[in-house]
Amino acid sequence: MNQKQQPVLKKRWIVLFAILLFLHFYQLPFYYSQPGHAKHLDTVINVEEGYEKEEGSFMLTTIRMGKANAFFYVWAQLSPYRHLYPEKQLRYEDETDEEYQHRQLMMMNDSQENAKIVAYEKAGKGVQYEYRGVVVSSFIEGMPAAEVLEPGDRILEVDGTEVRTAERFMTLLEGKTAEDQVELLVLRDKKQLTIDLGFSSFPEDLEVEDDRVGVGIRAPMTDREVTFEPNVEIDTSEIGGPSAGLMFTLEIYNQLVEEDITKGYEIAGTGTMSENGEVGRIGGASQKIVAAHKAGADFFFAPNEKGVENSNYQEAIVAAKDIKTTMKVIPIDTFEDALTYLQELPEKKSK
Repeated sequence: MNQKQQPVLKKRWIVLFAILLFLHFYQLPFYYSQPGHAKHLDTVINVEEGYEKEEGSFMLTTIRMGKANAFFYVWAQLSPYRHLYPEKQLRYEDETDEEYQHRQLMMMNDSQENAKIVAYEKAGKGVQYEYRGVVVSSFIEGMPAAEVLEPGDRILEVDGTEVRTAERFMTLLEGKTAEDQVELLVLRDKKQLTIDLGFSSFPEDLEVEDDRVGVGIRAPMTDREVTFEPNVEIDTSEIGGPSAGLMFTLEIYNQLVEEDITKGYEIAGTGTMSENGEVGRIGGASQKIVAAHKAGADFFFAPNEKGVENSNYQEAIVAAKDIKTTMKVIPIDTFEDALTYLQELPEKKSK
């Protein structure tokens, strides 16, 4: 190699390196996900003076997710357990990364609270509530709420009726037309305000039925303080979203009662938890099957969604067969379903 060729080769390597750096750091309008891990919940949940002699364990399952670059985009094409999601499918319009992460953490907090409530009430333990209204966090652009409300507002009443929960708030808005208005009592900066709020059609890109109207508040959240006796602490600082609700509930309940409902089995699963004990759909069921299988789970609890086509349970069954796991997938609609299944299991025989 002569001396003239050396500078040319160096430039080519520099250009190649620059291209690779660009492909790595340039983010595409997609999110990339792949199977995460299964985490033992007795390491993150602690009920004060609770039962701690579990022979088996309950495990939440996770997926790893982040913004996709060119490498992740290509990598996702090589396995059915690596997924790509268009950005607009997961995030609201104009929502920043920080706002998205905050929303995930808020959903996780709500999931934790529901899990505690269901477990404590089933175990006959003390639960006390102090309601503080419905919190407004973000809006649908161009709809009435964005014009008269502000992020952080707490809605206390609708047309003189007290509002304690987000579900109650939504119920009071049902059946309205574009000509209607409601009067809200709102707490803003420690001052109570009376605000008239109208209704309008939703933007076309949201693909809502033509005759349906709304006020344009995205995901209103119940603001309340719930205290539990005995106290319970959950450390999930690195996990976002609501999908661990079912498994949280099972672990909390197991620490509240004297019997060990794991019966020596390794039990993984997923599913949201409502305050009335219903288990809801989550994303990435097939990926969580992979995570649970790698962790050596005996059973995987999956949302059955009352038997609808393409439910999380059906997705999990397909994945379990594909990876040839011996782990058994169980359809779950409610917390009671999960308890009933565990109660009917024989004790696991030690090897």
